[in-house]
Amino acid sequence: MAPPPGFHLLLLLLLLVLLLPPGPAAGLQALGEAAEMAAGLRAGLPELELELELPGLELPELPELEPPELEPECRRLLAAFAEGSAALSGCLARRARPVRLCQACRGQYRSLLGRYRDIARALGNSSESHNCAKSILTSDRLQIVVTLSEFFNETWETANCANCLKNNSEGLSNSTVEFLDLFNKSLTCFEHNLQGQAVDVSPNNYTEVCKNCNGTYKMLNDLYNNLQKLNRHGSESGHSAHLCIDVEDAMNITRKLWSRTFNCSVPCSDTVPVIAVSSFILFLPVVFYLSSFLHSKQKKRILILPKRIQSNASLVNIQEKYS
Repeated sequence: MAPPPGFHLLLLLLLLVLLLPPGPAAGLQALGEAAEMAAGLRAGLPELELELELPGLELPELPELEPPELEPECRRLLAAFAEGSAALSGCLARRARPVRLCQACRGQYRSLLGRYRDIARALGNSSESHNCAKSILTSDRLQIVVTLSEFFNETWETANCANCLKNNSEGLSNSTVEFLDLFNKSLTCFEHNLQGQAVDVSPNNYTEVCKNCNGTYKMLNDLYNNLQKLNRHGSESGHSAHLCIDVEDAMNITRKLWSRTFNCSVPCSDTVPVIAVSSFILFLPVVFYLSSFLHSKQKKRILILPKRIQSNASLVNIQEKYS
């Protein structure tokens, strides 16, 4: 079979390159001459096809390599977990201020826990479910699903949402419902009295708010303190000493409004015992110095014999001496 057109030209160029002198100047000159010769030959030849056809040799077509796909059931479990993660993260972000995580996102959190358990546990001890857990959870170093699950669990535990919910996390506990009801009543009282005095009173005078909402605020504050005491007792058995973040944030908001914005103060109910104890402590030094003075006066009392009796006795002694 005849060689393809331009084959001889390629051989000529290769020979010229191999025969170049070793010196740099001579090599450059020879390269220039070879380039001129190649240009002259190229002008008289048609376009060269650089693709050489080798007779009798056919390269097989390699299939495109793709990563192994998950089983249909595994894909379904992974998609369900992805949807649950997106729903929970969106809820947490929307309820960040004011904090309402435990109230609004408990459904999404419970749903995500169930979907993670579906991936992790071996349903019916079948090899397919075991492969799903291995492929999704531990097949790579990053372990995205495990990392996301740990993040949501840590966030939920840090917020102490279990202290606001019932044991099965199906709803809010009775104490939390009572607290939130008083919290809403306090805010309603603030708003109502602010609207009533907005026309006649200066912005820095909130006397009506302090007077009319004092009872509601005191009930809310007492309930919060009682919840804290109960929770501290429960912390000795291993539970967190903090209330859930929803209750803490609601109480912080109310206290800031009451003390900073409205400049109200709650009269202390233990004023009488405090005054009595303080008075007793103040009078202790007076009692001490008075008792010391009286005791020292009693010591100074000395029994003195009469002088007449002493002189008679000395006279008797003298008479006996000279007798």
